[in-house]
Amino acid sequence: MMKVGIFGGSFNPIHTGHAIIAKHIMQHGGLDQLWLMVSPQNPLKQGHEMASEVDRLRMTEMVSHHIDGVVTSAFEFQLPRPSYTIDTLNALQQKFPDHEFHLVIGGDNWADWEKWRAHDEIVKRFHVLIYPRLGYEVVIPPALTDHVSLIDAPIIEVSSTLVRQLINDGVSARFYVPDEVEQYITRKHLYQNND
Repeated sequence: MMKVGIFGGSFNPIHTGHAIIAKHIMQHGGLDQLWLMVSPQNPLKQGHEMASEVDRLRMTEMVSHHIDGVVTSAFEFQLPRPSYTIDTLNALQQKFPDHEFHLVIGGDNWADWEKWRAHDEIVKRFHVLIYPRLGYEVVIPPALTDHVSLIDAPIIEVSSTLVRQLINDGVSARFYVPDEVEQYITRKHLYQNND
C-alpha cells in the first residue's frame, strides 16, 4: 500500500518554507509520495487576496518538479466548494483505495484543529503528520498518538502573507520564493496593488 502525504494549502504563493518542509517530510516522514494539494478556496481564509487557481497551481508545480517524490495536485479543483479537508480525504480514498493517506499540517493548524469540520473523523480514519511552527506548542493527547505524530522538521518563518506584502510594497521577494516562482510573479504582475 502506497503511503501518500497530503500537504494542502492555498500556496498563494508557494515559498521556500513550503519547499523545505516538503523536502524534509519526504526524507524523514516515512512516505512514498507527498502531494501538494492546491486549494481552490480555503474555508478559513475567505476574503484574502488570491492569485488565480491556475497561477497558484503553476507556481506550485515549479517547486514540486525539483523534489523527488513530491507532486502537485489539482484534485480539489473538481470537488464542491468550499473545500473541506474531510471531503477531500474521503474523495481521495474512494478514488485511490490502495493508498494510505496522511494529512500534513502545521502546528498552527493543530492549534485550531477543533475548528476543522469532522476533525474527530479525520484523526480516526487517517494519519496526521504535524510540522512545527514558531509560537505553537504541539500537544498530542495520549489517545491520539497512534494516528497523530510530530515531525522534527526545521521551523521556517516565511509566510505567503509576507511575500505578498513585499511584492505589493515594491520590494524583491528573492530568496523568499524560488527564482522560477519570482520570475513568474513578476511576469504575470501578481500581488501588486492589493491594498
